[in-house]
Amino acid sequence: MPDTPGVYMYFNAEGRVIYVGKAKNLKRRVSSYFNREHESIRTRLLVRAIADMNYIVVPTEEDALNLENSLIKEHQPRYNVLLKDDKSYPWICVTNEMYPRVFLTYNKVKNGGRFYGPYTNTAVARVTLDLINRLYPVRTCRMAITPEYIAANRGRLCLEYHIKNCLGCCMGLVSADEYQQYISRIKQILNGDTQELMDYLVGEMQALAAELKFEQAQVLKEKYLLVEKYRAKSVIVSQTVSDIDVFGIDDDDRDVYINYMHVRKGVVVRSLTLEYKRRLDESQAEMLAYAMTEISQQLGVKYRDVIVPVEPEIQLPDVIFYIPQRGDKKQLLDVSVRNARQKKIDSLKQMEKKDPEQRVLRTLERLKTDLRLSELPRHIECFDNSNTQGTDPVSACVVFRNARPSKRDYRHFIVKTVEGPNDFATMQEVITRRYSRMLEEEQELPQLIVVDGGKGQLSAAVEVLDRLGLRGKIAIIGIAERLEEIYFPGDSVPLYINKNSESLRVIQHLRDEAHRFGITHHRKRRAKRQTRSELDAIKGIGDKTKTALLTHFKSVKRIREATLDQIAAVVGPAKAQLVYQALTVKK
Repeated sequence: MPDTPGVYMYFNAEGRVIYVGKAKNLKRRVSSYFNREHESIRTRLLVRAIADMNYIVVPTEEDALNLENSLIKEHQPRYNVLLKDDKSYPWICVTNEMYPRVFLTYNKVKNGGRFYGPYTNTAVARVTLDLINRLYPVRTCRMAITPEYIAANRGRLCLEYHIKNCLGCCMGLVSADEYQQYISRIKQILNGDTQELMDYLVGEMQALAAELKFEQAQVLKEKYLLVEKYRAKSVIVSQTVSDIDVFGIDDDDRDVYINYMHVRKGVVVRSLTLEYKRRLDESQAEMLAYAMTEISQQLGVKYRDVIVPVEPEIQLPDVIFYIPQRGDKKQLLDVSVRNARQKKIDSLKQMEKKDPEQRVLRTLERLKTDLRLSELPRHIECFDNSNTQGTDPVSACVVFRNARPSKRDYRHFIVKTVEGPNDFATMQEVITRRYSRMLEEEQELPQLIVVDGGKGQLSAAVEVLDRLGLRGKIAIIGIAERLEEIYFPGDSVPLYINKNSESLRVIQHLRDEAHRFGITHHRKRRAKRQTRSELDAIKGIGDKTKTALLTHFKSVKRIREATLDQIAAVVGPAKAQLVYQALTVKK
């Protein structure tokens, strides 16, 4: 094979294209598939399925990327990155005529006209057209108006002329030069350069006002306010960065969301988010190269200065890539990343609406992979201990089913055998009580136990599972709160899960819910203990009697100092005797 840029295609035994790839050096790239063992299971499956191959040599790496993109769309190979949303977008066309027309179209054809866009949001395109039509009376008819057409007097004034939406181009009632002035202002709007237009309107308005032509000045003022309102709807992201392209990425194991923004004079004039599905563990740099090619083909973009989160796997002539760490360019990158992340959130919500079980399975599969489990953790239980310097010790058990809280299964435990602040012994008592009872009652056991604490609490819980014979039946982990470390039994090195991972969010939710549930119960017990008095310990004295005594005497001390007759006058002789004897003994 040649040592040149090109595109290669792999075929299976049936002759179907299963993978299309690009390469700066075809020989080195293709041989890398067959001269070593691949870590990725998906790549090993691809290599195993290859029965034949073909390649196409191209002059540059950029040409290879463009050709690869076209072939992927044509053949839809099984192992290639898949663009999920490949749709067309509208353009605004300004025709090349004596009296140009301005209209919305989905077909970009070579008719000599100037096309602006495409607009990834059709509503924005329609708002822009509406502004143009309200500012300037451009014609909407499709007649081919030429000097010969006007001289022959073939035109007829229509309703648009009578309602002042047209200047009567078909009859030559407005000169071509005057009409072209309107078109040049319209092109300014379509280029995103509204400031110059606003300055022009202000100047004209002031000149007319100086000549006391207030009605004409008012018309220009209304147009100025229209442009100002339109400009206010634009997303202004920077006052210092002018023309630049920005790419932001947010991804997970399979899906990649890449946002593209074009910034002109500090304003985002074009934005689009592409959604890809990984097939062979492609890196962010590879995915960015795919997205840049797709954007270039769809939107006709010619790159010059580009802000990116990582250096893309593509070399483009005369293009400068920036990977900013601070400043205005970093803020632009952050805006783009937020847009990509929002697209990811919206897609997940849509997926959940269409198929709620699919979202659950996705989360459980992620948990299974990250926590090295042998089965999906559909039933998870988490334990957390609470006490105040060893007093009123309680423990909470929260239950998640299908990665969601199952509050009817939550349980409180009042610690019975542990004295003082001994978190390890408390964890052992609670784990023993919980799973001994589940075994006795033959209840369904969880697939995963989460212990709120580090290696010490985890080791204590593991000892109990060993005694109960559950060690091989239930997986167990500990989560340390300080750095969100995940500990596994017998492993002193913690696991750090990606902060944006769904797995970590579920585990954090478990831990936080157990903490909330336990603290709430602990506070109730502590408050109840603090509001108890000596009267509560007297057998035969209820709440009504206690309330009557405290209302009359104001405190237990005064009840203790009172005579039997004084107490009997409030609650009767029988109860007075019980109170008098109990409090007298404690004097």
